[in-house]
Amino acid sequence: MYESVSGVYLAPVLIIISFLGLIVPVLLAVALLTLLERKVIGYAQLRKGPNLVGPLGVLQPIADGLKLFIKENFKPSPASPIMFFGAPTSFFFIAVVLWGVMPLSSSGLNVSFSLFFVIAVSSLSAYPVLIAGWASNSKYALLGSLRGVAQIISYEVSFGLIVIPLAYFAGSWGLSSFQLLQGSIWLFIPCLPLFLMWYISTLAETNRAPFDLTEGESELVSGYNVEYSGAPFALFFIGEYANIILINVLSVLLFLGGTSPFYPCVSFGVISVVLKSLFLIFSFLWVRASFPRIRYDQLMSVMWKGFLPWSMGLLVFYFLSLYLLSAFPISF
Repeated sequence: MYESVSGVYLAPVLIIISFLGLIVPVLLAVALLTLLERKVIGYAQLRKGPNLVGPLGVLQPIADGLKLFIKENFKPSPASPIMFFGAPTSFFFIAVVLWGVMPLSSSGLNVSFSLFFVIAVSSLSAYPVLIAGWASNSKYALLGSLRGVAQIISYEVSFGLIVIPLAYFAGSWGLSSFQLLQGSIWLFIPCLPLFLMWYISTLAETNRAPFDLTEGESELVSGYNVEYSGAPFALFFIGEYANIILINVLSVLLFLGGTSPFYPCVSFGVISVVLKSLFLIFSFLWVRASFPRIRYDQLMSVMWKGFLPWSMGLLVFYFLSLYLLSAFPISF
């Protein structure tokens, strides 16, 4: 009786500890990413970036986070309070939940459909964006949210068509199966066109330049989050940067071998994933510092007139190639 009662009392504590063990590394990674972005873009523009708060400016993200969370929260008087404050919370929650299925450690959930789970749950981020713009009761915020939702939905189509051949190659929708598949060769080599479309789609999906039309400051006064300040704005900000890190880790697991060449050694494998993800994240920052924002019609044209026919054609090509190889095996 005592063990069952103690188990009942310990269960919420263990859940809280597991949640903190997931969210604290994500918050630290987001803080370091903001510092890295400001440093990289600063040097790209021949300036130093943050260099006063702490040694080499490493405490600048902590200072910015404290400033946002202790700042007074403002809400427009005609705005819906539940939806207005619920949108950033749900956006942040979706970004954190996705990290639970990443096969990077023993604490991650062993989900057989983890890739399908990531694609399905990440598409839910369109709802907080739409709700934030609508609940603000502002024309500028609503216009930004509609543009953002159209962009997210459009590039979810290419995401789905790109991962179908990969899942067919791996024989499973689980991310762990991609480790075994890429033991000898990384998928980005035979699937280079898919990787290029995937990389550009990740830029659009995470609202990064030159596809940051959701938060086009020069056209939309910051878009769907224009009425937000303080902690709600910080939740949107953290969720967006957590998605950037997540999507690059997912790119490494799908195309760049994951923990290869150190699989199944967990410690060195995680270091391999981190280094590859840092390279992709740096490329995101390099693209932002190099290219101007494109027009919205060009953004949609790239998807519906470019990626959609190409991804469907490559899908048929890879399926036919595998079918022919299985029907007429080639012996060397």
